Parts: sequence; structure tokens; C-alpha cells
Amino acid sequence: MRKEQHHKGWNEIKTNDSWALFKIMGEFVNGFEKMSAIGPCVSIFGSARTKPEDPYYELAVRVAKSISEAGYGIITGGGPGIMEAGNKGAHLAGGTSVGLNIDLPFEQHDNPYIDNDKSLDFDYFFVRKVMFVKYSQGFVVMPGGFGTLDELFEAITLIQTNKIEKFPIILVGTEFWTGLIDWIKSSLLKVGNISPNDLDLIQIVDTEEEVVDIIDAFYKGNLLTPNF
Repeated sequence: MRKEQHHKGWNEIKTNDSWALFKIMGEFVNGFEKMSAIGPCVSIFGSARTKPEDPYYELAVRVAKSISEAGYGIITGGGPGIMEAGNKGAHLAGGTSVGLNIDLPFEQHDNPYIDNDKSLDFDYFFVRKVMFVKYSQGFVVMPGGFGTLDELFEAITLIQTNKIEKFPIILVGTEFWTGLIDWIKSSLLKVGNISPNDLDLIQIVDTEEEVVDIIDAFYKGNLLTPNF
């Protein structure tokens, strides 16, 4: 009897896993349909915990505003902190403001600066990450935590392995990011785990003008398209 119950429970798990594929597929289809109509965008990443009075919040607003004024939309994770700052900057400039929201038990709630028709909700991190990479013409990475680092290193890995075309990856905040870059050089590069030219995939800046200059220089004369 116990053995039969065990098999029954296992079969229910397998059935649930199979049905989950339809939910995953639905998230991809919905995301692709909505994002493909938006146009060239730049993603801004950073901590959900950054407060509005924080200098990096204020800088993220200026960065997003400048990017929007240069003709690009802004994509964020849709939540508070740096994400809110990014959408706020786009909103202030009258630009496209996209939020890719994720259902989390803490930290995450929609910010009020996302365009009403450009707020997408996801249950799966990996689906949401595909949207960031596929529909972004650049990553602007403000100070953040594990999630920010996850997005940063995924983008670097995809470019390094030629899974996607190269696009600008810009770290904003020399004081915050220098320690990480120094460790990459002294540990990863020193023992040969990465190549010297892999470091060329990342640029560190401190101002909104530098961010826009890098993006504009990269795409000067280039056709803007999804990344894969």
C-alpha cells in the first residue's frame, strides 16, 4: 500500500511538471509579443533596496532620463529602488518605460512610473531574463545585490560564448564596482580562467553623459535589432 502511494505521489509530481511547461510557454509567448513591439531599449539594473534619497537612486534617474532623451526606451525589473529610479527617469523624459515584474515574497512591487501598457508580470526568473537580453540594446548596471550580479554575469557569459551579439555593458559607480573588477583581474585573469579581452566587454563610468556617449558610439551606423 505504501509503495502504491509513493508511486501515485511521484506520478502527480511528473504530471504537474508537464503542465508547468504550458505556463512557461505562455510567459514566453506573452513576453515576445509585447516586447517585440516596443522598439530599441536599454535595461537598467540595480538594487531594489536603494532609497530615493540615495545618491545612486538620483543618478539612476538622471541616467534613465538621458538615455530616454537620446531616443531609447528604458526597461527595468519593475520594482522599487534603482528599478523605480530607472522608470522614473524615462517617465520624466516622456520616453518608453517598461517594467518586467517578478513575483517575489519580499522587495518586489510595481513602481508607479511604468507605462500602463508596458508592465509585464513573470513567475519565472529565467523567462524574465530572456526578455532583458533579447530586447535590450545595452545593460546599464547600477550598484545592486545578487540579482544585479546575476544579470550582469549572464550577459557577459552569453556575449563571451557568442550566444548573442555584443552590446554595451556599462557599470555605473567606480567606487562600488572597482573592487569587483580588481578581483576579476587578480583572480580570474591571473590564473587564466578568462582572457584579457573579456574585460573589454565591461566599461565603468560615473555620469549619465558617459553612459549615453558609450551607447551612441556603439550603435552609430548600426541597425538596432533584438539580440537573438
